[in-house]
Amino acid sequence: MKARGRIVAFLLLIVIFAGTISPTVAGVLNNIKLGLDLQGGFEVLYQVEPLKGKEDQKITEKVVTDTAAALDNRINALGVNEPSIQVESGNRIRVQLAGVEDQNKARELLSTEANLTFRDSDDNIMLDGNDLKQGGAKDAFNQQGQPIVTLKLKDANKFAEVTSELAAKPAPYNVLAIWLDYQDGDSYAAEILKKDPKFISAPRVSQRISSDSVEISGSFTVEETKSLAGILNAGALPVQLKEIYSTSVGAQFGSQALSSTILAGIIGVAAIFIFMLFYYRLPGLVAVISLVVYIFLILVVFDWINGVLTLPGIAAIVLGVGMAVDANILTYERIREELRVGKSVKKAFDTGAKEAFTAIFDANITTLLAAAVLFFFGTSSVKGFATLLIISILVVFITAVWASRILLGLLVNSGYFDNKPGWFGIPKKRIHPPEEEVDTLDLSTKFDRIDFVHNRKIFYTLSIVLTIAGIILLSTIHLNLGIDFSKGTRVELQSTETLTKEFVAEKIEKIGLPSEDIVLSGDKSNVAVIRYKQDFTQDEIKKLKTEMTQQFGIDPNVSSVSPTVGKELAKNAIKALLIAALGIVIYVAFRFEWRMGFASIISLVHDAFLMVSIFSILRLEVDITFIAAVLTIVGYSINDTIVTFDRIRENLHRSKKITTEEELATIVNKSLRQTLGRSVNTVLTVILVTVALLIFGAEGIRNFSIALLIGLIAGTYSSIFIAAQIWFDLKVKELRKTGGIEVKKEEKKWGSDEPVV
Repeated sequence: MKARGRIVAFLLLIVIFAGTISPTVAGVLNNIKLGLDLQGGFEVLYQVEPLKGKEDQKITEKVVTDTAAALDNRINALGVNEPSIQVESGNRIRVQLAGVEDQNKARELLSTEANLTFRDSDDNIMLDGNDLKQGGAKDAFNQQGQPIVTLKLKDANKFAEVTSELAAKPAPYNVLAIWLDYQDGDSYAAEILKKDPKFISAPRVSQRISSDSVEISGSFTVEETKSLAGILNAGALPVQLKEIYSTSVGAQFGSQALSSTILAGIIGVAAIFIFMLFYYRLPGLVAVISLVVYIFLILVVFDWINGVLTLPGIAAIVLGVGMAVDANILTYERIREELRVGKSVKKAFDTGAKEAFTAIFDANITTLLAAAVLFFFGTSSVKGFATLLIISILVVFITAVWASRILLGLLVNSGYFDNKPGWFGIPKKRIHPPEEEVDTLDLSTKFDRIDFVHNRKIFYTLSIVLTIAGIILLSTIHLNLGIDFSKGTRVELQSTETLTKEFVAEKIEKIGLPSEDIVLSGDKSNVAVIRYKQDFTQDEIKKLKTEMTQQFGIDPNVSSVSPTVGKELAKNAIKALLIAALGIVIYVAFRFEWRMGFASIISLVHDAFLMVSIFSILRLEVDITFIAAVLTIVGYSINDTIVTFDRIRENLHRSKKITTEEELATIVNKSLRQTLGRSVNTVLTVILVTVALLIFGAEGIRNFSIALLIGLIAGTYSSIFIAAQIWFDLKVKELRKTGGIEVKKEEKKWGSDEPVV
């Protein structure tokens, strides 16, 4: 009855999970806000500068805050949902508007200073913004049903005097030209001849008007009058805004990126589920259940914190599944080892879960460090990636460490699976009888023929050759730096038909923005990426987007980075990598020993350098998402390395004292053989997801996926063949100096009763 009760409890928990997730998941998904790259929109980073003619103006914190508030009021007038306005570096304001249909108009309304002036035909100021009542601008319709803007004045008498003066002038000089942001050099006489003059309107005044109301009419749309009224009510900006970074994504690009990346995620996660069920059987089923809960909890938490989901963010969720699987694999491999030495299913479960906890904890903490650094130094969508990575790591402990153990514990302790190791993927012929008293250190593996330690010079030589080749290539070919780390403008356009470089070059030359740097991509060569060395102004971007939309029928993506921002991004990227590496090494040295920390940093440098070299050879663009990939791989690589060192430390304890190099080599070899299976399974599950993102995901994360794939393979290689071998050589020096390696027994392993080295 007790056994049946545990099975019933297991099934009841599954019903509760399903009953909770099924009716709420749709609502959670609908509540999550999508970023620019998933629904279209634009992001602008403004440098706050003094107004022209007021160069002595001080840009204080209050001035920047007031400017941000004015921008917020203008955005409200645009009717944009969930805008993001952030003050950065004291004198910068980052604005993100997702889902804006008319991006050119929105950017124009944001950056205009909104200095309203009423001038005569000789451009003399008759009235200005100070003569308006606060909040007195309203959109309305005139008697003919045309959209207009009405303004309330503070002093009707002053308006009467102005109109009286103008009415006395002969036509066509009796005009009251209404200007927004009149610039030195502008003139009514020059603009009146143009089809699209700079002034808003220029009504003729034929009589004195004794009223406190002014009507602005013209060829306006309803949306334009609403925007104009809103911007006038928000008031003039107290400063000048200079665009130093901008990126815009067409709505069609966003929707395609969302659908393709979700498809890639589903395929990748499904592949992981199939692998876990096939290889681990019963524990694999529990892993699948916990992974479903894991994905749901991540979305719920992200919704709670009001996060914005971006393209790299979806990649982070999918990659997080790989991290959660890693925690499960660590536990299940330890359980299988305990089963093989002849322990009962219950005893194997208890021991395996305890033994795996330390490696899981240490591995995830180091990845958390990398994610935190990425969040602190990252910008825009990279912050979204880091946020989801941090949430993923924390949720792993709830699902893969806690929930999956509860579920598997209910099944194991039911007694139904006693003496049935096949349910755990272990054939009976591989199980040693309990009376043999075999230690897990003596278990055979699929990799027993590999002598890692005595062949380490081969691995060293291979890595040195690759490093030297990489240095030579980097010094000659150089990296293909994206505009994030240099400067310039990147345009991505899409067509419903196959494109050629000649065709694209001809079209952009007609626009007046020729470029020789054109790269085609996409399965049908229907995507073109055009790069310019100069960063475009707002007017140039407006012209480019308008013309290209007319030429190709789809609003292009445009990113422009000034030299200042490019240098800052490069500097912050290098700083992020150094701080992340330093933090990880300090942690590893503290939790293990300094030799392991030193070996870890060498392997991390090896992995990062290999990724950089391959990107240089393949001429792949290095942008800010590449840094996110490198930091992610730093986390994965150190994850692998820690698991390896954790097993070496455990096996050293069992030997109590090492007196010869051969004894140390035996322990290192056996530890590597025991962890290699886990490393292969873990990297395989993450590679399944990465390959799915690479094949089916959006073009925007293709280079990100390639970097991850290279890094995953390099990280697994360096953990086994480099880090452990370097530690062995350092330990041999200690052995020769001291004559033996003693085991410390003061500390205790986290989550276990076993002492550590």
